[in-house]
Amino acid sequence: MTELLRATEITKTYHLGRTDVPVLSGVDLSIMDGEIVALVGASGAGKSTLLHLLGLLDPPTSGVVSYRGQAVSELPPRAKAAFRNKEIGFVFQFYHLIAELSAIQNVCLGAMMLRSVRQWFGDRKRIRTRAESLMAQMGLSERLSHRPAQLSGGERQRVAIARALISEPSIILADEPTGNLDSHTAAEILDLIWEINETHGISFLLVTHNEEVAKRADRTIRLEDGRTL
Repeated sequence: MTELLRATEITKTYHLGRTDVPVLSGVDLSIMDGEIVALVGASGAGKSTLLHLLGLLDPPTSGVVSYRGQAVSELPPRAKAAFRNKEIGFVFQFYHLIAELSAIQNVCLGAMMLRSVRQWFGDRKRIRTRAESLMAQMGLSERLSHRPAQLSGGERQRVAIARALISEPSIILADEPTGNLDSHTAAEILDLIWEINETHGISFLLVTHNEEVAKRADRTIRLEDGRTL
């Protein structure tokens, strides 16, 4: 297996007035191509913070995040955003779909972010076709024009997964992807994640409180007191 992602001595401290609040205190981890890794730890351990740093949504206070040996956390903001939009997909507990857009428009939005207006108009038909294909894989071919409020929680999470897949990322970072779902729907979403991993070879880092999910993963990383165990 080839190493995809490495975090080296990652720290994160937030400054609240004159008070420093350390959250991460020297995290080291690696994820391989095609691997599903569970990230577990108590509430407040810094799991979501770490996910944001690995996804280049927030810079570390110190340390380096590298993808395939490239120190991407040190890239200029524009280059970092371009890398993130192409290589990293995100799935969140509360979906983060745009209420005013249809399901298919929410999926296409991920691809729009990668393009200028001219590029989008040139590519939009191809992207729409790919989005429809992804929605079919999610079992949502009959829900293309539905808005998020018209979808069940499981359907909204499937739309969010399709949106994460639209740019063909190398890894998907998922923050409690089943935490807002009933047990039956959660099991379906997990089956879908494993199917995507097997079919597309995409790596997953799953933040979870669910020990059963952790057991199913290829490997578990535990975060405690701001450090990985």
